[in-house]
Amino acid sequence: MERRNFIKNSMVAAGTTLATTSIGAPVISSILPGKKYKNVEKYSFNLHYAPHFGMFENLAGKDPIDQIKFMADVGFAAMEDNGMMGRQVDLQEKIANEMVRQGMKMGVFVVDGGDNWKVSLTTGEPEFKDTFLKTCRKAVEVAKRCNATWMTVVPGYFDRNKDLNYQTSNVIDALRGGAEIFEPHNLIMVLEPLSDNPDLFLRYSAQTFMICKAVNSPSCKILFDIYHMQRNEGNLIKNMEFSWDEIGYIQIGDNPGRKEPTTGEINYLNVFKYIHDKGYKGILGMEHGNSKSGKEGEHALIDAYKTVDQFK
Repeated sequence: MERRNFIKNSMVAAGTTLATTSIGAPVISSILPGKKYKNVEKYSFNLHYAPHFGMFENLAGKDPIDQIKFMADVGFAAMEDNGMMGRQVDLQEKIANEMVRQGMKMGVFVVDGGDNWKVSLTTGEPEFKDTFLKTCRKAVEVAKRCNATWMTVVPGYFDRNKDLNYQTSNVIDALRGGAEIFEPHNLIMVLEPLSDNPDLFLRYSAQTFMICKAVNSPSCKILFDIYHMQRNEGNLIKNMEFSWDEIGYIQIGDNPGRKEPTTGEINYLNVFKYIHDKGYKGILGMEHGNSKSGKEGEHALIDAYKTVDQFK
Protein backbone atom coordinates (compact mmCIF):
# COMPACT_ATOMS: atom_id res chain seq x y z
CA MET A 1 0.00 0.00 0.00
CA GLU A 2 1.12 3.59 -0.66
CA ARG A 3 2.21 5.67 2.28
CA ARG A 4 2.44 9.33 3.13
CA ASN A 5 4.61 10.72 5.85
CA PHE A 6 2.79 11.68 9.04
CA ILE A 7 5.03 14.55 10.20
CA LYS A 8 6.36 14.11 13.71
CA ASN A 9 8.90 16.14 15.69
CA SER A 10 10.48 14.78 18.80
CA MET A 11 10.32 16.87 21.98
CA VAL A 12 13.16 15.20 23.82
CA ALA A 13 13.32 17.56 26.75
CA ALA A 14 9.64 17.10 27.56
CA GLY A 15 9.73 13.36 26.91
CA THR A 16 6.67 13.56 24.66
CA THR A 17 5.77 12.99 21.04
CA LEU A 18 4.44 15.88 18.93
CA ALA A 19 2.35 15.28 15.81
CA THR A 20 1.73 18.18 13.44
CA THR A 21 -0.75 18.14 10.56
CA SER A 22 -1.97 20.67 8.05
CA ILE A 23 -5.56 20.58 9.29
CA GLY A 24 -5.25 21.39 12.97
CA ALA A 25 -3.09 22.46 15.85
CA PRO A 26 -0.29 20.20 17.10
CA VAL A 27 -1.42 17.43 19.41
CA ILE A 28 0.80 16.14 22.20
CA SER A 29 0.39 12.43 22.70
CA SER A 30 -0.59 11.38 26.19
CA ILE A 31 1.44 8.19 25.78
CA LEU A 32 4.91 9.01 26.96
CA PRO A 33 7.94 7.02 25.77
CA GLY A 34 9.16 4.72 28.48
CA LYS A 35 5.86 4.57 30.34
CA LYS A 36 3.62 1.54 30.50
CA TYR A 37 0.25 1.99 28.89
CA LYS A 38 -1.63 1.57 32.18
CA ASN A 39 -0.36 5.01 33.15
CA VAL A 40 -1.63 6.88 30.09
CA GLU A 41 -4.09 9.72 30.36
CA LYS A 42 -7.36 8.74 28.72
CA TYR A 43 -8.47 10.97 25.85
CA SER A 44 -12.17 11.77 25.48
CA PHE A 45 -13.04 11.27 21.82
CA ASN A 46 -16.21 12.75 20.32
CA LEU A 47 -17.01 9.59 18.32
CA HIS A 48 -16.78 5.84 18.95
CA TYR A 49 -13.64 4.93 16.98
CA ALA A 50 -12.88 1.20 16.98
CA PRO A 51 -9.33 -0.14 16.55
CA HIS A 52 -8.60 -3.75 15.68
CA PHE A 53 -6.17 -6.35 16.97
CA GLY A 54 -2.57 -5.76 15.89
CA MET A 55 -2.95 -2.00 15.59
CA PHE A 56 -1.13 -1.37 18.90
CA GLU A 57 0.79 -4.58 19.48
CA ASN A 58 4.13 -2.78 19.83
CA LEU A 59 2.86 -0.66 22.71
CA ALA A 60 0.47 -3.17 24.27
CA GLY A 61 2.02 -6.53 23.39
CA LYS A 62 0.64 -9.36 21.29
CA ASP A 63 -1.90 -10.68 23.81
CA PRO A 64 -5.39 -9.67 22.59
CA ILE A 65 -6.67 -8.99 26.11
CA ASP A 66 -3.77 -6.64 26.80
CA GLN A 67 -4.51 -4.89 23.51
CA ILE A 68 -8.13 -4.33 24.56
CA LYS A 69 -6.95 -2.86 27.86
CA PHE A 70 -4.60 -0.56 25.98
CA MET A 71 -7.35 0.62 23.61
CA ALA A 72 -9.58 1.44 26.57
CA ASP A 73 -6.81 3.25 28.43
CA VAL A 74 -6.14 5.44 25.40
CA GLY A 75 -9.84 6.34 25.23
CA PHE A 76 -11.21 4.20 22.40
CA ALA A 77 -14.78 3.18 23.24
CA ALA A 78 -15.11 0.28 20.80
CA MET A 79 -13.18 -2.47 19.02
CA GLU A 80 -13.88 -4.45 15.85
CA ASP A 81 -12.57 -7.82 14.77
CA ASN A 82 -13.25 -9.02 11.22
CA GLY A 83 -11.98 -12.49 12.03
CA MET A 84 -14.07 -13.12 15.14
CA MET A 85 -15.99 -16.04 13.58
CA GLY A 86 -12.72 -17.92 13.12
CA ARG A 87 -11.56 -17.60 16.72
CA GLN A 88 -11.90 -20.31 19.35
CA VAL A 89 -15.02 -20.06 21.52
CA ASP A 90 -13.04 -19.59 24.73
CA LEU A 91 -11.13 -16.67 23.21
CA GLN A 92 -14.36 -15.11 21.93
CA GLU A 93 -15.70 -15.25 25.48
CA LYS A 94 -12.52 -13.78 26.98
CA ILE A 95 -12.60 -10.92 24.48
CA ALA A 96 -16.25 -10.22 25.22
CA ASN A 97 -15.76 -10.33 28.99
CA GLU A 98 -12.81 -7.95 28.88
CA MET A 99 -14.71 -5.51 26.69
CA VAL A 100 -17.57 -5.52 29.18
CA ARG A 101 -15.08 -4.79 31.98
CA GLN A 102 -13.67 -1.90 29.99
CA GLY A 103 -17.09 -0.53 29.02
CA MET A 104 -16.34 -0.97 25.32
CA LYS A 105 -18.71 -1.78 22.46
CA MET A 106 -18.10 -4.57 19.96
CA GLY A 107 -17.94 -3.51 16.34
CA VAL A 108 -18.35 -5.61 13.22
CA PHE A 109 -17.11 -9.04 12.44
CA VAL A 110 -17.37 -10.62 8.99
CA VAL A 111 -20.04 -13.18 8.16
CA ASP A 112 -17.39 -15.46 6.73
CA GLY A 113 -18.54 -18.34 4.57
CA GLY A 114 -15.10 -19.05 3.21
CA ASP A 115 -14.43 -18.72 -0.52
CA ASN A 116 -18.09 -19.21 -1.43
CA TRP A 117 -18.76 -15.45 -1.36
CA LYS A 118 -16.33 -15.07 -4.27
CA VAL A 119 -18.59 -17.23 -6.44
CA SER A 120 -21.39 -15.03 -5.19
CA LEU A 121 -24.98 -14.54 -4.22
CA THR A 122 -25.46 -12.87 -7.60
CA THR A 123 -25.76 -16.26 -9.29
CA GLY A 124 -28.99 -17.25 -7.60
CA GLU A 125 -27.62 -20.78 -7.23
CA PRO A 126 -29.20 -22.56 -4.22
CA GLU A 127 -25.89 -23.90 -2.92
CA PHE A 128 -24.44 -20.42 -2.44
CA LYS A 129 -27.58 -19.04 -0.85
CA ASP A 130 -27.77 -22.07 1.46
CA THR A 131 -24.14 -21.59 2.52
CA PHE A 132 -24.83 -17.91 3.22
CA LEU A 133 -27.87 -18.67 5.37
CA LYS A 134 -26.04 -21.40 7.24
CA THR A 135 -23.22 -18.97 7.98
CA CYS A 136 -25.74 -16.34 9.15
CA ARG A 137 -27.09 -18.84 11.72
CA LYS A 138 -23.56 -19.44 13.00
CA ALA A 139 -23.00 -15.69 13.10
CA VAL A 140 -25.96 -15.32 15.47
CA GLU A 141 -24.22 -17.62 17.95
CA VAL A 142 -20.97 -15.66 17.68
CA ALA A 143 -22.75 -12.31 18.02
CA LYS A 144 -24.51 -13.39 21.21
CA ARG A 145 -21.26 -14.70 22.64
CA CYS A 146 -19.40 -11.48 21.84
CA ASN A 147 -22.13 -8.92 22.54
CA ALA A 148 -22.01 -7.86 18.88
CA THR A 149 -24.75 -6.14 16.91
CA TRP A 150 -23.29 -5.61 13.42
CA MET A 151 -21.88 -8.13 10.97
CA THR A 152 -20.28 -7.38 7.60
CA VAL A 153 -21.77 -9.04 4.52
CA VAL A 154 -20.25 -8.93 1.02
CA PRO A 155 -22.50 -10.38 -1.73
CA GLY A 156 -19.51 -11.40 -3.83
CA TYR A 157 -18.54 -11.16 -7.48
CA PHE A 158 -20.47 -10.32 -10.63
CA ASP A 159 -22.04 -13.18 -12.54
CA ARG A 160 -20.93 -12.21 -16.04
CA ASN A 161 -23.52 -14.56 -17.58
CA LYS A 162 -26.52 -12.65 -16.19
CA ASP A 163 -28.00 -9.22 -16.65
CA LEU A 164 -27.27 -6.88 -13.74
CA ASN A 165 -30.95 -6.70 -12.80
CA TYR A 166 -31.20 -10.47 -12.41
CA GLN A 167 -28.06 -10.43 -10.27
CA THR A 168 -29.48 -7.67 -8.10
CA SER A 169 -32.71 -9.62 -7.63
CA ASN A 170 -30.75 -12.71 -6.59
CA VAL A 171 -28.78 -10.69 -4.02
CA ILE A 172 -31.95 -9.14 -2.59
CA ASP A 173 -33.57 -12.55 -2.27
CA ALA A 174 -30.59 -13.99 -0.38
CA LEU A 175 -30.33 -10.96 1.90
CA ARG A 176 -34.02 -11.20 2.78
CA GLY A 177 -33.30 -14.72 3.98
CA GLY A 178 -30.41 -13.44 6.08
CA ALA A 179 -32.55 -10.66 7.53
CA GLU A 180 -35.17 -13.19 8.63
CA ILE A 181 -32.46 -14.97 10.61
CA PHE A 182 -31.08 -11.80 12.23
CA GLU A 183 -34.28 -9.87 12.96
CA PRO A 184 -35.51 -11.95 15.95
CA HIS A 185 -32.15 -11.34 17.64
CA ASN A 186 -31.98 -7.59 16.89
CA LEU A 187 -28.81 -8.13 14.88
CA ILE A 188 -27.82 -6.14 11.81
CA MET A 189 -25.93 -7.25 8.72
CA VAL A 190 -24.20 -4.30 7.11
CA LEU A 191 -23.53 -4.49 3.37
CA GLU A 192 -20.13 -3.22 2.34
CA PRO A 193 -19.52 -1.79 -1.14
CA LEU A 194 -15.84 -2.34 -1.96
CA SER A 195 -13.15 -0.99 -4.28
CA ASP A 196 -10.66 -3.87 -4.11
CA ASN A 197 -11.17 -5.08 -7.67
CA PRO A 198 -13.59 -4.60 -10.60
CA ASP A 199 -15.14 -8.06 -10.21
CA LEU A 200 -16.97 -7.13 -7.01
CA PHE A 201 -20.73 -6.71 -7.44
CA LEU A 202 -21.39 -4.19 -4.66
CA ARG A 203 -19.49 -0.96 -5.33
CA TYR A 204 -21.54 2.18 -4.71
CA SER A 205 -23.52 3.80 -1.92
CA ALA A 206 -26.60 4.42 -4.12
CA GLN A 207 -26.57 0.79 -5.26
CA THR A 208 -26.36 -0.44 -1.68
CA PHE A 209 -29.04 2.03 -0.57
CA MET A 210 -31.41 0.64 -3.21
CA ILE A 211 -30.76 -2.95 -2.14
CA CYS A 212 -31.36 -2.12 1.53
CA LYS A 213 -34.65 -0.44 0.62
CA ALA A 214 -35.66 -3.52 -1.33
CA VAL A 215 -34.76 -5.92 1.48
CA ASN A 216 -36.80 -3.62 3.74
CA SER A 217 -35.52 -4.86 7.09
CA PRO A 218 -33.97 -3.20 10.14
CA SER A 219 -31.44 -6.03 9.98
CA CYS A 220 -30.03 -4.96 6.60
CA LYS A 221 -28.11 -1.67 6.46
CA ILE A 222 -25.11 -0.06 4.75
CA LEU A 223 -21.54 -0.27 5.92
CA PHE A 224 -20.18 3.02 4.59
CA ASP A 225 -16.42 2.51 4.33
CA ILE A 226 -15.05 5.99 3.70
CA TYR A 227 -11.85 4.67 2.09
CA HIS A 228 -13.66 2.50 -0.44
CA MET A 229 -16.27 5.16 -1.21
CA GLN A 230 -13.61 7.81 -1.79
CA ARG A 231 -12.02 5.50 -4.35
CA ASN A 232 -15.26 4.45 -6.05
CA GLU A 233 -17.33 7.61 -6.08
CA GLY A 234 -15.94 10.50 -3.98
CA ASN A 235 -18.35 13.30 -2.94
CA LEU A 236 -18.32 11.68 0.48
CA ILE A 237 -20.48 13.96 2.59
CA LYS A 238 -23.16 14.37 -0.09
CA ASN A 239 -23.37 10.61 -0.68
CA MET A 240 -23.54 9.98 3.06
CA GLU A 241 -26.36 12.51 3.26
CA PHE A 242 -28.29 10.82 0.44
CA SER A 243 -27.91 7.35 1.98
CA TRP A 244 -27.95 8.33 5.66
CA ASP A 245 -31.25 6.62 6.53
CA GLU A 246 -29.74 3.24 5.61
CA ILE A 247 -26.23 3.66 7.04
CA GLY A 248 -25.77 1.34 10.00
CA TYR A 249 -21.99 1.37 10.40
CA ILE A 250 -19.00 3.41 9.23
CA GLN A 251 -15.38 2.46 8.60
CA ILE A 252 -12.30 4.61 8.19
CA GLY A 253 -9.17 4.70 6.05
CA ASP A 254 -7.39 7.50 4.20
CA ASN A 255 -6.70 7.42 0.47
CA PRO A 256 -4.28 6.69 -1.08
CA GLY A 257 -2.65 4.04 1.08
CA ARG A 258 -5.48 3.00 3.43
CA LYS A 259 -3.70 4.32 6.50
CA GLU A 260 -4.83 6.55 9.39
CA PRO A 261 -6.51 9.94 8.82
CA THR A 262 -4.17 12.84 7.88
CA THR A 263 -1.99 10.57 5.70
CA GLY A 264 -3.97 11.05 2.48
CA GLU A 265 -6.39 13.30 0.64
CA ILE A 266 -9.57 12.96 2.73
CA ASN A 267 -10.47 15.89 4.99
CA TYR A 268 -11.40 13.75 7.97
CA LEU A 269 -11.87 16.73 10.27
CA ASN A 270 -14.81 17.84 8.12
CA VAL A 271 -16.12 14.31 7.57
CA PHE A 272 -16.09 13.47 11.28
CA LYS A 273 -17.71 16.81 12.13
CA TYR A 274 -20.51 16.01 9.67
CA ILE A 275 -21.01 12.56 11.19
CA HIS A 276 -21.03 14.00 14.71
CA ASP A 277 -23.46 16.78 13.74
CA LYS A 278 -25.82 14.15 12.30
CA GLY A 279 -26.08 12.75 15.82
CA TYR A 280 -24.39 9.45 14.95
CA LYS A 281 -23.98 7.31 18.07
CA GLY A 282 -22.68 4.19 16.36
CA ILE A 283 -19.19 2.84 15.76
CA LEU A 284 -16.53 3.95 13.29
CA GLY A 285 -14.22 1.04 12.57
CA MET A 286 -10.54 1.88 12.08
CA GLU A 287 -10.11 -0.52 9.18
CA HIS A 288 -6.72 0.64 7.99
CA GLY A 289 -3.03 0.10 8.56
CA ASN A 290 -0.43 2.26 10.31
CA SER A 291 1.55 4.67 8.12
CA LYS A 292 4.69 4.00 10.15
CA SER A 293 5.93 0.84 11.78
CA GLY A 294 6.71 0.13 15.42
CA LYS A 295 5.88 2.20 18.47
CA GLU A 296 6.48 5.43 16.56
CA GLY A 297 3.75 4.52 14.11
CA GLU A 298 1.33 3.69 16.90
CA HIS A 299 2.00 7.04 18.60
CA ALA A 300 1.41 8.76 15.26
CA LEU A 301 -1.87 6.95 14.73
CA ILE A 302 -3.23 7.97 18.14
CA ASP A 303 -2.19 11.58 17.59
CA ALA A 304 -3.80 11.57 14.14
CA TYR A 305 -7.18 10.64 15.65
CA LYS A 306 -6.84 13.33 18.27
CA THR A 307 -6.13 15.86 15.54
CA VAL A 308 -9.16 15.02 13.36
CA ASP A 309 -11.40 14.75 16.45
CA GLN A 310 -10.89 18.44 17.30
CA PHE A 311 -14.29 19.77 16.32
CA LYS A 312 -17.18 21.26 18.26
